[in-house]
Amino acid sequence: MIKAAMFDTKPYDKASFEKVSGDTVKITYFDTMLCESTVGLTRGFDCVIPFVNDDISGAVIDAMAENGVRLVALRCAGYNNVDVKSAFGKLHVVRVPAYSPHAVAEHAAALLLTSVRRIHKAFNRTREYNFSIAGLTGTELYGKTAGIVGTGKIGRVFADICRGFGMKVIAFDKFPDPSVNAVYTDLHTLFAESDVISLHCPLTDENYHMIDRSSMEIMKNGVIIINTSRGGLIDAEALIDGIKDKKIGAACLDVYEEESNLFSPTAPVISCATTFLHVCCQCLTSLSRLIRRSSQRKRSRQSQKRQSEISVHSLPGNRP
Repeated sequence: MIKAAMFDTKPYDKASFEKVSGDTVKITYFDTMLCESTVGLTRGFDCVIPFVNDDISGAVIDAMAENGVRLVALRCAGYNNVDVKSAFGKLHVVRVPAYSPHAVAEHAAALLLTSVRRIHKAFNRTREYNFSIAGLTGTELYGKTAGIVGTGKIGRVFADICRGFGMKVIAFDKFPDPSVNAVYTDLHTLFAESDVISLHCPLTDENYHMIDRSSMEIMKNGVIIINTSRGGLIDAEALIDGIKDKKIGAACLDVYEEESNLFSPTAPVISCATTFLHVCCQCLTSLSRLIRRSSQRKRSRQSQKRQSEISVHSLPGNRP
C-alpha cells in the first residue's frame, strides 16, 4: 500500500480524496503547510501531496529524500513553489495540469461581470434594504477588447467566453497556439489596446510583477485587470496606487502577493501592521473598485473530483 502525506488540507480536500483513494493508497492528512519546520512529518511516507502555498524548497526536498519520500504529487497546476532543479535525481515531481480550466475561466468571467455591472455594490446595498440604483450604472462588454495573457487550457476557455460576449480578443503567449480563437500580439500592444486584461499564466522569475507601474502607464484609463493565476504577477503597491489614481477602473483578484501567510491554517487573524501583506490587504479591502475573493477559482464539484482523481492516479502503481 502506498503511504501518502497531504499538507495544507482543507475539509473539502479530505472529502474529495477519500472518495478516490481506494484500497491501494493510505493518505494521512495534515492541516499544516509543508516547509522546513514541518518536513519531519514526511518521515515514513512514500509520497507527499502538497498545494500551491507549500514551500518545497531545496532544503525541504533534501529532507524529504532522506526521509524516504519518492514522489511529490502536486494537487495543482502551478509549480513555482517547487525547486525543480534541486529535485532532479532525488525524487519525482508531478502535477495536475488541467483539472479545472472551465472552473477557473468561468470564475474569471464571474468576477468581470460583477465588476462591470456593480453587482457587489448592489448586493451590499440590498442587504441593508437599500434598493437605490444611484451610482450602479455599469458598462457593456460587447465591442470591448479583452487581452488574455497566457493561452493555455484556461486562457483559451476564457477567450471563448469573451467572444461569446461579443468582445474582440487579443492574446500574448510565449508559445502561440494557432488553434486559439484570438489575435496574438506583443505584450506592449496588449496592455495598450485592452479594455480588460486577464492573466492566465504561471509565475516565473521572468514575469514576476509583469503588471507594475511602468506597464500600467501604457494601459488605457479605466482598464479592468483580472488575476486568477498567481499574486506575484502584479505589483500590489502599484495596483493600489493605480486604483486610487483612477488609472485602473477595477481589479478582480482571486490571488494575492504573499498570500501564503494569509491562507495558512495556523496563521492568526492578521494583526502585524508592519508586514507588507497586512498593509496591502488593508488598502485593497478599502477600495470599492476592487473585487477580491478567497482563492475560490477552482472550487467547483467537477474540478475537485478531477483534482483528486488525477493526483491519486499519479501515485506509483496506482494508474487507472
